[in-house]
Amino acid sequence: MKISEIIQYLESIAPTELQEPYDNSGLITGEIQVECTSVLVSLDCTAEVVLEAVKKKCNLIVSHHPLIFHPIRQITSENATGKTLIAAIKSDITIYAIHTNLDNILSGVNAVIADKLELENRKLLLLKPGMESTGSGLIGELGSPITEYELLNRLKAKFGLSVIRHSPLTGKHVRRIAVCGGAGSFLISNALQQNVDFFISSDLKYHEFFEAEGRMVIADIGHFESEQFTIDLLCQVILGKFPNFAVLKSGTLTNPVNYYI
Repeated sequence: MKISEIIQYLESIAPTELQEPYDNSGLITGEIQVECTSVLVSLDCTAEVVLEAVKKKCNLIVSHHPLIFHPIRQITSENATGKTLIAAIKSDITIYAIHTNLDNILSGVNAVIADKLELENRKLLLLKPGMESTGSGLIGELGSPITEYELLNRLKAKFGLSVIRHSPLTGKHVRRIAVCGGAGSFLISNALQQNVDFFISSDLKYHEFFEAEGRMVIADIGHFESEQFTIDLLCQVILGKFPNFAVLKSGTLTNPVNYYI
């Protein structure tokens, strides 16, 4: 099987046309009209992930975050992006990213978060203009209301969190929840408009917590933490189409953020 066949299938699930204008999903580097030995799935693509691919004899890395996100002028070993690209090219490893196009489908990144929280009656939080099944974030409901503390404890348990940043608690029970894996502060107003009790995302700035206005709770669980199960999702997607093919989950921890507790 050629690498191009795997990419074509991924793009049938989450077309690159659905990515945000600032994004760089798709083929990052490498050949696609070659036989695929096996696939390594990761959240990020770093030099350590490339080394892992070499050791595991994988010539395709499928990552959620694009290795090249902003324009680059040089490819040298003096920076992390250049170092990773050089390692991949030298080892004949193809790198493919499936980022906001995977975020923007109902069965994508946010569906995995909703699965962990057992949310029902799901729908997209912000639809793209003129599209019924494409958009940002996700809204769902719990089977029965729980307290805000119960939800915070559930988040810690399900996502392996040591800390959660959140706005002041309202004292109300929680049933209607909105989620957005990765940076989702741009959806706060949409969550308020749809009477959400709890909004879960990451990369929130200090002043953005004020936007909860005491009407809902905003919780920042961390960027990596919110998207960590995307690796499982991508493995399931690829294996669903190619069940007899070697698809491996990266064992390299790429989270650059650490907490001193």
